[in-house]
Amino acid sequence: MFRRKLQALDYHNPAGFNCKDETEFRNFIVWLEDQKIRHYKIEDRGNLRNIHSSEWPTQYEKYLKDVTCPFRVEERQEGIDWLLGLAVRLEYGDNAAKYQNAQPVASEGQKPAEPLINLDVSNPDFKAGVMALANLLQIQRHDDYLVMLKAIRILVQERLSAEAIAKSNSAREGLPVALDKHTLGFDTGGRRSERRCPNPAITSC
Repeated sequence: MFRRKLQALDYHNPAGFNCKDETEFRNFIVWLEDQKIRHYKIEDRGNLRNIHSSEWPTQYEKYLKDVTCPFRVEERQEGIDWLLGLAVRLEYGDNAAKYQNAQPVASEGQKPAEPLINLDVSNPDFKAGVMALANLLQIQRHDDYLVMLKAIRILVQERLSAEAIAKSNSAREGLPVALDKHTLGFDTGGRRSERRCPNPAITSC
């Protein structure tokens, strides 16, 4: 599941990495922070490096929050994949010149793939993106991320299209109001005979 990203990051054992092994997992997180992500200063990494401490899960939970990972400690595979994605992005930023001129490898005569055809709905990055959009647009959470994505699409089409925005703007424009049909609460300056006396018992105002 993580092999390609681990290879991209030059991890020493991309094919044999076992995230279910607690010791290997903790060592991996320390390696990822020390070598790739480097969110903490060196002197602040001591608690995370102490992998034999009973407090390590608490430190890992804090680490996820500090790097703004959207997944919880219990969602280990999703969290690892997200951290790997972050590490890859940071690695690219550090070595942008190295990758700028890289060309995608494709067989002869192969047409470029449509990106949405191979959409992986189980990918943690996809889930996190859909969840972020849903929260931003105040769309109710659903167990099926494709259902949420469809709701986002409908909302965008109905509320954020050029036609919808133009219609909304025109609806805000003031409408002509017949003043003689409304009680204004102030004198419009008309002739006395055209104004209604506020007290019917008085014959003239």
